[in-house]
This record gives sequence, C-alpha cells and structure tokens, in this order.
Amino acid sequence: MDGTTLLASGDFQAYGTSHLVVLALFAIGLVPVVLLGRRVRGTTAEATTSRALALGIVAVTVPLQVLQLLPDEWNPRTSLPFQLCDLAWMFAVHALWTRSRLTSTVTYLWGLTLTTQGMATPDLSSNWPEPRFIMFWAMHVLIVWAAVYLVAGLRVLPTWATYRRTVVVTLVWAASVMAYNALMDTNYGYLNGKPNRASLLDVLPAWPWYVAVEIVVVAAVWALLVWPWTRGRAPARAAA
Repeated sequence: MDGTTLLASGDFQAYGTSHLVVLALFAIGLVPVVLLGRRVRGTTAEATTSRALALGIVAVTVPLQVLQLLPDEWNPRTSLPFQLCDLAWMFAVHALWTRSRLTSTVTYLWGLTLTTQGMATPDLSSNWPEPRFIMFWAMHVLIVWAAVYLVAGLRVLPTWATYRRTVVVTLVWAASVMAYNALMDTNYGYLNGKPNRASLLDVLPAWPWYVAVEIVVVAAVWALLVWPWTRGRAPARAAA
C-alpha cells in the first residue's frame, strides 16, 4: 500500500491519518514563516517577499474556489464563498501585499481563533486527495501562516482601533450571512445551526443563543490576543 492509498482510505476522519499529517505539516511550517518575516522585515526584500507570498495564496486558492463552482463539485450549500475563511484568505492577500494594519489584524484575529478552530474540529467529509480536502486545508493553513508571518514576523501589529474595526467587519459578515442562510435554507458559517460533526459549538446553548455567546467569547479572546502587542510599546507601524 503506497502513501496516497493510506492517506485516502475511506472518508475523512477527525484525527485520522490525513488529519494528523496536515496538522503536523502546519505546525512544522509555523516557525519558518515567522523567521522569514523577521529576516526580511525592514529590508528591501520585505515588499517583494510579502507580495510573492500573497500571489502564492492567490495561485492556490482561486483555482480551488473556481473548481467548486464547476458541475461536478457544485453544491449550493457549500460552494459559494460565504464562509469566513473564504474572506480571510482575501484579507490575508491584501495584508501581505500592502502590510495594512487593519487587514493584518483581521487575518491575525480570524486566523488564530476561527480558522484554527475549524482545523481542530473540521466539518469535512472529503479525504485526501479529493479537491474539497485540498481546498479546505490549503486555505486554512495558508491563512494562519500569513497571520503569524505578518504579526510575529513583520510585526504589522494590531491596535485597539483595528481590533474594534475587526469586530465591526465580523458582525457585518455574520448579519449578512445569517440573512442569506434564512432566505436560501443554507448554513454558511454555521450561523443558523451547529455543524453535523462534533465542534466546540456543541458546548454552547441551542440556536440562536449560541451565536450570541460565540460573539461575546470571540470578542473577549480577540482582546486577549491584541493586549500583549499593545502593552508598553510605541504605536504600531502604519501601513506600508
């Protein structure tokens, strides 16, 4: 049995072989992307390197997103780019291209909380090497890698102002997607119902109360993630 057969045996299983392999690769890549950011920070290579990474994310995610719109992969409940991570990779690309403090903060806060939660408890049935498996993991891993590269590497740091704006952006997304879900009987963002598979939402109250609790908890965790970067330092660098 070769490696591909081993990884692709059966449907996706949380913490099965394919899941653990991807998580291991993700963890191994965290240190190099931070070190890369620190190496190029403030040099003439910073813009070139960051924009190359932005183009790399586009090269990976755009074809996979388009693939979901093709007849063989089309599913109106999952194929539209309305999940938070569908926006997060776009914010990540903008942050890498411009080193914008706001989009860097959005990428950082969304990536280190909501994206990683999706990685820990993925609502995924496709296994390696199916397109949906590749898209799910490529998108999630690249978002978090971009977040740590920007903040821990380049030190495009969050502020309380960008924290507040991130909360507003997130609430606008949530309200819009909840309205779409109600109209079209979908469940993008799991805002109108909990995932079918086990997730952290299972410990929260039933809908719609878990959405309100989630907003409060996430906002508090985000504040904790911003606080270390704002304590006792000069204002963060402006957008490049």
